[in-house]
Amino acid sequence: MPGYGQFCPMAKAAEILCERWSLVVIRELTAGSRHFNDLRRGVPLMSPSLLSRRLKQLEAAGVVRRIEDKRGVSYELTSSGEELEPLIKMMASWGSKWVRRRVSHDDLDAGLLMWDIRRTMDGSRFPDRVVVHFRFADAPSGKRAWWLVSEDGNIDLCLEDPGFKVDVEIESPLHIMTAVWMHDITFSAAVRSYGLKITGDRTLCRAFPEWLGASMLADPPTPRAARRVRATAHA
Repeated sequence: MPGYGQFCPMAKAAEILCERWSLVVIRELTAGSRHFNDLRRGVPLMSPSLLSRRLKQLEAAGVVRRIEDKRGVSYELTSSGEELEPLIKMMASWGSKWVRRRVSHDDLDAGLLMWDIRRTMDGSRFPDRVVVHFRFADAPSGKRAWWLVSEDGNIDLCLEDPGFKVDVEIESPLHIMTAVWMHDITFSAAVRSYGLKITGDRTLCRAFPEWLGASMLADPPTPRAARRVRATAHA
């Protein structure tokens, strides 16, 4: 990327951070992704070659550190990269307030949503083995059914039935589950007014909204966000 030819430190930072996809890759590293395939799941529209190139550029800039050991190759933010976390969160908050006024169906991605849920939920809070089956009837073929399996503090995400007894079943329009995850509406409001259905073990169903939490980049629910969800629901 050509430089801006300015001594201004903001312009110098922009030379590194404003290359296409760079900040989104940093978002993924901030969220805890460490391996190349995990990063790819967080940026599914980014080609592997471009992701590799961006990681090398960020490494050269001192923002990302590449680690190679007997377990393979992983990536992590350097001290310089970690200092970008408040910027990532501020941009997400600004985007939620001023840009994402209406959730577009073109922006929905069941795979990205479920991957974000999987890596954010705390498996240590689940009792024993718990299997949660998500169903999105309006998602593209091949992305309509997902299973989260929590066992021994770990959570696995499956696109095929893992063969275990399902403890909690969640059926929801994709944009409504996305709105819950982004804190546009509460889980209870989604059940009450937006067609989200949760069935299964009563104790686990009651505990599930607390386990679910929300995206690390979500703001608390606001009337503006709820209006946005209503507008999308009636589009």
